Order: sequence, then C-alpha cells, then structure tokens
Amino acid sequence: MELLLIRHLPTEWNKSGLLQGSRDIPLLPVTDEDLAKLEANKNVIGSFQANIVVASQLKRTQQTALNYGFPHPLIEPLLNELNFGKYEGFEKEQLLKVKEWVSDPRSLTLGESLDDFEKRIIRFLTKYDHYTRILVFGHGSWIRALLSLNRVGSIKEMNQIEVHNNELIYLTINQQLLQLG
Repeated sequence: MELLLIRHLPTEWNKSGLLQGSRDIPLLPVTDEDLAKLEANKNVIGSFQANIVVASQLKRTQQTALNYGFPHPLIEPLLNELNFGKYEGFEKEQLLKVKEWVSDPRSLTLGESLDDFEKRIIRFLTKYDHYTRILVFGHGSWIRALLSLNRVGSIKEMNQIEVHNNELIYLTINQQLLQLG
C-alpha cells in the first residue's frame, strides 16, 4: 500500500501556534507561497495515480482537497485529528511541557487516549488495505503518528517528527504494520 499524505493548508490557529485537534477551524486564504507549493505537489499527485482520495470530517482537510482540485473526497472519520481535549485552543508549547508528550505519548489521555488514537490509525490502514495508492488529506498529529507507526511499530516517536502545513509525504506502508489490524 502506498500513501500520498498532504497535511491541510494553514489555518489562523496554525499561524498562531494553537492546537486545533477536533475543532473545525477553516483555512486561511491561500497565499502565493501556499499556491506555489500546491502547484508543485499537484505534479507529484498527477504521477501518483491514486485509487481513492480521502479526507477527514474536518473542513480544513476538505477545503485543502478542494484547493487541490478534489471537490468530493471520501469523508473518513478515522482520519480525524487527535482530540487534544483541554489543550485545544492552547499554545502548542503548553503540551510540549508535558514530558510524556515527547517521550511516551501512548501513556497520555487527552480528549481521547493516544492508545485509542494509534488503534484508529491502524483501523484506517486495515479498512483501506485493498487499495494500492491512496491520496490522504490529513492532519499533523495523524500523519506524524502514522509515520512513527510505520517506522517503529508504535506512535512512540510521533512527536519527534515534524510535518508542515501543505507538506506532501510519500509513504509505502510496512507490511508488518498492516498485520497489526
């Protein structure tokens, strides 16, 4: 299974350094810089030839898909961003002060447990494992968690990875990861 992952375009909360999580925050107007990156990413998407295009239930991923020329992605709740609970709307730095956030995120429960978050990502992979190429419009924590899962078999290293808004990442899923589901 191959995935092309695109983190949504910037929102006002991204620019302000605030945790969005399950809050349904719309995109900012697309800047010239965003547009240049978007056009470069479109070239990669065109050669990828996705079997399916999916986005989360949150409007920022759906609006990003629309900006990329995909007005009707399949809406998939399993792609929703991590629910940060009481940290939503707060500066990211406040969560970074929680030691376990970087060292052992699975031990935390925010608005959802990170153990459940990890299982949700694995459920997504299992649900779509019959597709060979999937274009995903997603979220930062979700993509970082997937990258960690694929690399080390758990989300333990998710907060040691950085994924920028409008960043495109190509990923071949580790077959052992698919067997976790």
